[in-house]
Amino acid sequence: MRKIFFSIVLCLIAFNIYAQEEYKKVDFDKKFKNEHQGKAEVEIHEVKELIHIMIAITEIGLENDDMVAQTGAYYKEVIQDFKPYKDEKIIKTFDSLIKVNPLNYIFLSGNALSYDFKGNRLIADNYYLFPAQSVSSHTKITVNPITTYKKDIEAFARKSNFRRFYKKHHDYYNKITSDYNKFANLKEQWIWLENQFSTRVNNYTIMCSPLINGLNYTTSYTDKNFKQIMMVLPPLDELPNLTETEKLVFNTRTMFTEIDHNYVGKPTEEHVDSINKVFATRENWVDTDQYGTEYYPDPERIFNEYATYGVFLLYCKDHFDENTTANTTKEVIALMTERGFIKMKKFTDVLFDVSDQYPDQSVEEWYPEFIKQLGEKTLIQ
Repeated sequence: MRKIFFSIVLCLIAFNIYAQEEYKKVDFDKKFKNEHQGKAEVEIHEVKELIHIMIAITEIGLENDDMVAQTGAYYKEVIQDFKPYKDEKIIKTFDSLIKVNPLNYIFLSGNALSYDFKGNRLIADNYYLFPAQSVSSHTKITVNPITTYKKDIEAFARKSNFRRFYKKHHDYYNKITSDYNKFANLKEQWIWLENQFSTRVNNYTIMCSPLINGLNYTTSYTDKNFKQIMMVLPPLDELPNLTETEKLVFNTRTMFTEIDHNYVGKPTEEHVDSINKVFATRENWVDTDQYGTEYYPDPERIFNEYATYGVFLLYCKDHFDENTTANTTKEVIALMTERGFIKMKKFTDVLFDVSDQYPDQSVEEWYPEFIKQLGEKTLIQ
């Protein structure tokens, strides 16, 4: 069940998390915009954490370590404090919903943002109205499940003393958020990307939970000319065997390759005709026998995946020493090749060459020249 869940959900959300909304998702008023403009924030949202805990003690959650991170002291405490309530009716309901459709994991946890606690009651959030409505064009909901089960969720929180548990772990949650600021440098990545590309984002928010494992995704909300990118991620890995620099590079890569999709997409669309010509023969660019490459069926998606990791290496070149960048480049080429992107070395070589040719231009400015030279140099082979 573990692998089936992960494969189904990850493949569906990989490209479709931005599906068109049926109802208003968010309301970013002047107060919200003033408070969040220009900020890179990390949050362990209280109601969202409650939902993650409730899912963790369902039958499917207890048997599925892709859906729920099942290691560490925090998980042990969750099980100790909440597993005695696994037979509550609302837990059985959540279990049946996710078994019927694994995407209900996203609809439950994602829509938790639409409520906040006030005492023992859940009150509607002013800004996140119905944030998780669709995962793919054919998988949509029209009723917020948190609203549907609001009274049952409130009752579970009271009976299990969830709010006391959440308060008890504030220091742990604060460490998770401070580790993101120390070892991932989201704000620094954001500034660099907006110097290299014309796309503008008003706010980045990481919604984190210690119980998230393999199911990570990025979505966006735009309202009243305010764009927020939201990433749903687990805490950063401890990585005890790495140096401080190696930790920083590793965590930067994890973060950067999530957020730079938001930037490479625009120039790719503008030059898609040239990309279609260069990437016309799919087998030249991906190992079609490698699992996962089927989710990159066309030239645009293949190019964007190459570019996502290639632009990360340009960031490394600007922020780390030559030796660190060289080692990271080798690691990325090996990783991408293993995933089936068989021309990553050639892609990277041309990318670095063109970058050196135009040191005073942004990446977006020399994008068409890079595509042109990439086509010329791969045709020579």
